[in-house]
Amino acid sequence: MDISGIRTTFRALNYPNYRKYFLGQIASLVGTWMQQVALGWLVYRLTGSAFLLGIAAFAGQVPSFILAPFAGIAADRYDRYKILIITQSLFMVQALVLAALVLLNIAGVTTIIILSLIQGVIMAFDAPARHAFVVRIVDRKDDIGNAIALNSTTFHASRLVGPPLAGFIIAVSNEGICFLINGLSYIMVITALLMIKVEPHEHQNSHKSAMRDIKDGFLYVFRSVPIKAILMMVAFASVIGMPYAVLMPVMARDVLHGASQTFGLLMGGAGLGALTGALYLASRKNARGLFRNLSIAPLIFGLGIIGFSISRSVELSLILLVTSGFGMMTIMASSNTIIQSVVDENMRGRVMSLYTFSFMGLTPFGNLVMGSAAQKIGTPATLFISGILCIGASLLFISKTRRIEPMLKDIYDRNGG
Repeated sequence: MDISGIRTTFRALNYPNYRKYFLGQIASLVGTWMQQVALGWLVYRLTGSAFLLGIAAFAGQVPSFILAPFAGIAADRYDRYKILIITQSLFMVQALVLAALVLLNIAGVTTIIILSLIQGVIMAFDAPARHAFVVRIVDRKDDIGNAIALNSTTFHASRLVGPPLAGFIIAVSNEGICFLINGLSYIMVITALLMIKVEPHEHQNSHKSAMRDIKDGFLYVFRSVPIKAILMMVAFASVIGMPYAVLMPVMARDVLHGASQTFGLLMGGAGLGALTGALYLASRKNARGLFRNLSIAPLIFGLGIIGFSISRSVELSLILLVTSGFGMMTIMASSNTIIQSVVDENMRGRVMSLYTFSFMGLTPFGNLVMGSAAQKIGTPATLFISGILCIGASLLFISKTRRIEPMLKDIYDRNGG
């Protein structure tokens, strides 16, 4: 990549506010990935149950299913900047409490699930506000997609560091140290947020009831064919595709006969693929033509997961997870970018809450289904079926490209995006 290509890929960093936000996220996200890996390993170590792995993941994500519409109203009615400071502070408290309980050896599975549920409630309000906040710290509309892709870059670049580091720490110490590091890492992102200079955001006072605002958000999405189709794809990927990560401890220990380091490496491999996808999306100049990428991505993901399900080699599994990570990243970042590029500002919080609902709110049900299926037919067979279904969804979505792309082009032409 030449100098001009690098400048294009990282152009959102030209905005001082976004640059602070970006740098603050990096350290915190390493801790987030460490906690995710440690939590999955801890639950499986304590129970040996793939089903309870699904239950723990369900508890952490089901609040988004219930609360996402109300969180969207909050993101449209209140200052998203203040919401983020509150939610990030609460994340820090949750991680430190979890660390203390594990280090004191008094954390049982029930306690872990309750704390996961609390984390999920915080995330339900954090996610739509965070997604919608990006437009306030990036001045040019054409650079919104780049900022979203760079957000994904930090998320998955930290994934290359966090999981392997967590695996090493678990091997030489215990999971509690990972939770402690995560809690302390939130100091970085909170400090970065406090350094950002944004004008107080004045939201229009809504005289409608909360339920009426929720209804308006659903009607807005229902009437937009592109947004509705994209959210359906995200929902499908979240239920059928995303839960593969929940079963990773089983693949690492029981199928590939590894330990916590193997688990960390597998998660890191998926992170490398996701990082590659994020950098590719960041190199694009705008959102035009991105719908086609979104259509093909489930096919790439599905092929990678099918290969992973039949692999019995750690090295081959890493390569296949790079492929899967690239595909899943393309689904999530492309869908986010397209939606943010076409949504009306007064609906942004509610629409992004529905994106969060599709992305995170439905994933716990996929976790339960995948955990139950893995218990009955085995983890490799469950992942194989998941890959086949994702390929089928991709072929269906590709057939809709010719109809939806012209609609998106008209919107971009009107908005100047």
